[in-house]
Amino acid sequence: MNDDLMINGLSINNQHRTYFENEFYLQYKYFIKEGCSKYKLSGEDSFSAYSDAVLSAIHNIGTGKFDKSASIKTYLFQIFRNKCVDLVRKITNNKEKVNQSTLAAELLSHLPDAAKNAVERLIDNEKMLAIKQGLETIGQRCKEILLLYEDGYNDKQIAERFDYNNAAVVKTTRLRCREKLKSLYNNHE
Repeated sequence: MNDDLMINGLSINNQHRTYFENEFYLQYKYFIKEGCSKYKLSGEDSFSAYSDAVLSAIHNIGTGKFDKSASIKTYLFQIFRNKCVDLVRKITNNKEKVNQSTLAAELLSHLPDAAKNAVERLIDNEKMLAIKQGLETIGQRCKEILLLYEDGYNDKQIAERFDYNNAAVVKTTRLRCREKLKSLYNNHE
């Protein structure tokens, strides 16, 4: 599909916008594999970056912020690349936090068993409190989706329950909600 047709299809007032959004998503879906190979992201992380990039591009094209100085493909890839780089940075920072928690575990190993158990219970209680507070902060829909998924519902079942177009939309929403919760949890620490 050529760029002009896609731009017109993604305009905010177009009655067939959903069709064009799906086509846009599918047309460049192979970027996900590039995210895995070029940036060494997991399939889920690359999918998340791609979904976020598509949503940003659709929004910018639909609202006229896309200035047509590059092709839609190039524009989308620039957004996708930035999302991948952000994820790589986040993963690198999380690895540093894992190293810090390894040090904490080593320090705990030097305590007597009774003291170690008490400290571990306090840490677990603090983590649960932080997660509960995060769930209350991320919004009702995000909370419901995450809790349903945790209860064993799959993305398709959640999509039917909340009248989403398809399971892919739920997966993108769920991953974004999970990232919000993780971010709140990490900031709490």
